[in-house]
Amino acid sequence: MLRVPNSQTNNLRILGIESSCDETAASVVADGRTVLSSAVSSQIDTHRKYGGVVPELASREHLRAIVPVVEEAMTSAGLTWTALDGVAVTQGPGLAGSLLVGMTYAKAIAFAHNLPLIAVNHLEGHIHAVLLEHPETELPAIALIVSGGHTHLYHVRGNFEYELIARTRDDAAGEAYDKVAKLLGYPYPGGPILDKLAAFGDPLAIRFTRAQMKGNALDLSFSGLKTAVLRWTEANGIGAEIEARRRVPPDGGIADWLAATPATTLNLIASFQQTVIDELLSRLRKLTDEHPVKAVIVTGGVACNSGLRAAAARAALSVPVYFPTPSLSTDNAAMIAAAAFPKLVRGEVADMSLRAKASLAL
Repeated sequence: MLRVPNSQTNNLRILGIESSCDETAASVVADGRTVLSSAVSSQIDTHRKYGGVVPELASREHLRAIVPVVEEAMTSAGLTWTALDGVAVTQGPGLAGSLLVGMTYAKAIAFAHNLPLIAVNHLEGHIHAVLLEHPETELPAIALIVSGGHTHLYHVRGNFEYELIARTRDDAAGEAYDKVAKLLGYPYPGGPILDKLAAFGDPLAIRFTRAQMKGNALDLSFSGLKTAVLRWTEANGIGAEIEARRRVPPDGGIADWLAATPATTLNLIASFQQTVIDELLSRLRKLTDEHPVKAVIVTGGVACNSGLRAAAARAALSVPVYFPTPSLSTDNAAMIAAAAFPKLVRGEVADMSLRAKASLAL
């Protein structure tokens, strides 16, 4: 008979598994609040030579990593399988093949050890990454999930109901960062490199035109900004400079990239970053003015961006703004286990018919 904990049980320990894209992760979290372990296997070196994530390679790397990563999480937590109260897994959205690896292994653990299986939406996991570290966050809130695959704005109600308010109509913000970085000759993932270099440029040097959205004015678009950067490189004839940067070792430090980046290009990067930040913060400012919310949550991989964090702190929004730490901003399994906790308490468990959904909506 399936072991489903009583809703009054304390210290519920959930093993979370995340494999939606190119990070294989496992974590044990107690009561949705205390991280007992967190293990992540990155695939950056595998995908760097291709300039982005290759789905088939991602699935293969997940197959190699899933068993040792879960074993590491369990060993670090100092737990046996019988000490667990549930297994949580990302159902979607994400790459179908990658999701399938994590889900299949989670099902196997749940079946073998007679544990409840909890399906978690990856986007909800990102929201719970903030709530995990900032239990003082009050709901309702506006949540900005901003990463390489997502740029979504949600109204988060007090009972963990979500209303999608706006989203990008083309590139996600993190995707735009990586594509602009590739265009300028920096290696994948380029977003963190651009963030570091932006500090050395003038963010007001180049005035990029901001997209005017028809229909939902709160929606975002970054493809036009990406094209504007391309046109700037063509107009300024920096082809040789770009080729020179492509010869810099991909694991180079900030000093190497600064040496390969003239002041004019640093200004371009700073202006690009400032435009992205302005687009994001303008939506948050408008939404906090129009909705009776108590907090803003900014989460996802781009929440690591130092420029965005600093600008949000200066923005003086009408409510507190909460970011997760960098380790919980990028894809991880602690957020999946944390998001699963209220579901387990409510008895919202899945069965072995659970299927991965690459386009799962929140």
